[in-house]
Amino acid sequence: MKKRAIIISACVAFLLISAFAVFLLVWNGIIPLNATADEKYPVRGVDVSHYQGEIDWAVLAAEDIDFAFIKATEGSIFVDPEFEYNFSEARASGLCVGAYHFFSFDSPAKTQAKNFTDTVKPFDGMLPPVVDFEFYGDKEKDPPPKEEVLQALDELLSILYEHYGLKPIIYATEISYDTYLAGDYGEYDIWIRNVITRPKMSDGREWTFWQYTNRGLLDGYDGEERFIDINVFAKSEEEFKSYPRYRE
Repeated sequence: MKKRAIIISACVAFLLISAFAVFLLVWNGIIPLNATADEKYPVRGVDVSHYQGEIDWAVLAAEDIDFAFIKATEGSIFVDPEFEYNFSEARASGLCVGAYHFFSFDSPAKTQAKNFTDTVKPFDGMLPPVVDFEFYGDKEKDPPPKEEVLQALDELLSILYEHYGLKPIIYATEISYDTYLAGDYGEYDIWIRNVITRPKMSDGREWTFWQYTNRGLLDGYDGEERFIDINVFAKSEEEFKSYPRYRE
């Protein structure tokens, strides 16, 4: 009986140690939870901000990526300090490049739109603008009224569409999508975030871009954040080549 208890204890200890080891490998980006995304979807890319620090775009572009979305602005005032450099150098590297705006629940849509359009000067071949629509601070626990939020979002999307002539892409977490967007916004492509499993949209719609990991490890950057977000495009390389771009 005593021997059996020792064996059981040893097995439990082994399982706990193994589980912790796997957790550490996942946490440190050694084992990505959605690793099969790379195999299934041939078109992949990154999204970056000043948290990736100084980026050597020639090196990063050689890391089997096809596109990059660069953080430009947030709310009505903030401009990412690395945007100008990243936007220019990413383009020079030969990648397909676009810019994104982090939506603020606390700022008027018109001033948010102006912040973005003043900052992001379009170029021939630029990918559509992206509105990063996700919770921050205590917004997930206490979501702002849906009618007010969607009124601001609609206005922002409309201004960006009119300015660039491209329907913006909406980036969302599954929680922000379910709370505000599900069953609507069918005319906009969705870039969904799920870093644990393959996304399943609650309303059955298909995603266009998927951020499948926020713990990617690639060469070419050295910043405050050691990881980088990696994304895939839902369709083929040929279909990506014909994806909407800004045209002068």
